[in-house]
This record gives sequence, C-alpha cells and structure tokens, in this order.
Amino acid sequence: MTAATAVAVQRRDWAGAFRAMRKLLSDPSDTVQVFRVMTALNAGTSAKNYQRLLQTQEGGQIAYRRVELVGRLTDRTFLAQFGPGTVGAAYRAFLDRTGFSADGLADVSREVKGDIEEEHPHAWFGRRERDLHDIWHTLTGYRADDPLGELCLVAFSFAQSKGLGWGFIALSGVLKSLTEPHGRDVARAVWEGYRHGRAAAWLHAEDVEKLFAEPLEAARKRLNIARPLAYERAQDDLGNATCSSWLSMPA
Repeated sequence: MTAATAVAVQRRDWAGAFRAMRKLLSDPSDTVQVFRVMTALNAGTSAKNYQRLLQTQEGGQIAYRRVELVGRLTDRTFLAQFGPGTVGAAYRAFLDRTGFSADGLADVSREVKGDIEEEHPHAWFGRRERDLHDIWHTLTGYRADDPLGELCLVAFSFAQSKGLGWGFIALSGVLKSLTEPHGRDVARAVWEGYRHGRAAAWLHAEDVEKLFAEPLEAARKRLNIARPLAYERAQDDLGNATCSSWLSMPA
C-alpha cells in the first residue's frame, strides 16, 4: 500500500484508543501510547488542517516549501541566531532547561506509524504539528516538565487542531484528576487551556523562522495567547507535589 493510499483510508479506532489510554493512565511516561491514541482518533484531521493552511496568508508558501521542522529545531546553529528575549531564544532555553529534543518525539512517532508518514502533504502536516508541540509550550507558558502543564497544552492543542485524540487525552486526564486532591484545580486549568487555544490565533500557520525572531511577549500579544492564570494558581496550590498519577505526556 502506498503512503498516499494509507493516509486516505485512515479510520477512527475507538477500541484501540481506549486500549492505549488505559496503558497511558497506568504509565504516564509511556509516550508511545500518546501517539497510538492520536493515530486511532485523529484520522482526517491533518487533511482538514492542511487545507486550512492553504487558505491562510502565508500558508501556501509554507506548504510549498514543506520544511521538516525537526531538522531546524535540532540545529543548534539555526537556533543560535535568535537574540535575547525572542521566541527562538526562549525555545533554546527550553531545550537547555528540560533536556528535551524534537527528534525524541519524531523517533516515537516513527515507532508507532512506521512508513505511513512519508511523502504525502497530509503526513507532512502531521509531522509539522508534532514538531510545533514544544514551541507551543514556549508560547503558552505551560511547562513541559510538569504533568499538569502537558495536560493543559493537550487541551490547548485540541482547540487549535480539532483532533479528537487531543480531546480524548484531555478529558481522560481531567476525569482521572477528579479522583485526586485538588482535582477541581486541575479541571479549571485544563479548561482554561482549551479556552486559550480557542481564543488564540491559529498557530499552525505561523512561519517558524519569522516567529522565532520576534520578541516573545510581542508574539504572545499578536497571537492573543493569554497568561495561564488558572494553571499558575493550580501550580501554587499543588506545590512540588504534582501527583505522578495524573496524566502526563512527555515532550
């Protein structure tokens, strides 16, 4: 089966999503299960959002160039060019602070999806969304090394992409959190993440190189990304005891 045909025949697999979610809830560090949920439920999402990209002001150029972001985001020479206070500098600091890398997510994605993510514009868009994940951490203020920060960004990503996989993970994480102390704080923070995702500009259409050169606070204002106050309050309430049983998605 060709990559184009494989992309075209994707269907939602709820049974597979529930299996993966049970494993993820029992072992929040199992990032493979995150991609299995996405593969099971996000069928057609990349195709719809790719068409939406083409309708934006710069989307046609972005799609025509079809840059593989993982290459840019792991290139320290590329990242070093962005001065203090810029989005690029903040992303660079994010990598230094967390030790994360864009190629880590790419490796897990290949393990789950195999060759389906090869030469197809919809597959390219899916890879682009995957590689934007840590940039969105930088823009939103949701910490990647905090399970609640990940869950809030999942809700933000659902609002941005409309992919059911994101929504399923966010809802599952909230329901699980309600069985724990401070569960209401978690629910409020995650709901805030969704609302902020809806209110923000559509971030898929941002030219990453131009975005990285922009001052961080100016970019947040232009993109209408609000400060995550409910998340910050929940962090204060939880302190350093963010429950390890809550759903987390390592970046």
